[in-house]
Amino acid sequence: MTNLFLAAQSAQGGSGLSMILMMVAIFAIMYFFMIRPQQKKQKEIRNFQNSLTEGAQVVTSGGIYGTIKSIDLAKNTVDLKIARDVVITIDKSCVFKDMANTPLQK
Repeated sequence: MTNLFLAAQSAQGGSGLSMILMMVAIFAIMYFFMIRPQQKKQKEIRNFQNSLTEGAQVVTSGGIYGTIKSIDLAKNTVDLKIARDVVITIDKSCVFKDMANTPLQK
């Protein structure tokens, strides 16, 4: 009976270490499959936003297609031409995609 009790205690002592190792493994899996790719995507978007030029055809976060008319670095805004004689001012961080290399479906 005492041998069974001692075996149960030694098994419980080892489970604490295995639980910590499992938690570390789960965090590592989450980091490499979820966090790291998201950080890389955000870095690509930030680099794209910093390299915007006048005349580029872009899409905003709201789904508005347009052509950049001017960029104000002091205010961090972009003037976007969305139709003939229609220019809107949006925040530079709302521009997400370059449409120059992507054909529009009509």
